[in-house]
Amino acid sequence: MDAVSERIDGIVKSHDVVLFMKGTPLFPQCGFSSRAIAILEHLDVAFHSVDVLQDQEIRQGIKAYSDWPTIPQLYVKGEFVGGSDIMMEMFEAGELQALMADSGVKAA
Repeated sequence: MDAVSERIDGIVKSHDVVLFMKGTPLFPQCGFSSRAIAILEHLDVAFHSVDVLQDQEIRQGIKAYSDWPTIPQLYVKGEFVGGSDIMMEMFEAGELQALMADSGVKAA
């Protein structure tokens, strides 16, 4: 594992819920990141965010780490969940709420 993958792995494993996104929760820099934040805030779960625009190594490295080409990317308890479209589908089906509850994710 290279240094960037090790950094990403450390972030993913240090937090119950991690969102790699463009921008910050207060100032998302794309519509997909904004939607992902809205979903997580609606679920009222505590989460850690990483602004990939601030670190080009992370921005490229996260795509290789997950083998997923787009950002945002959501991780729950160290496991890759998906991007904003998958988050929305899971949320609408009640699956994302169940995943958070089953994983023991704490409220914000």
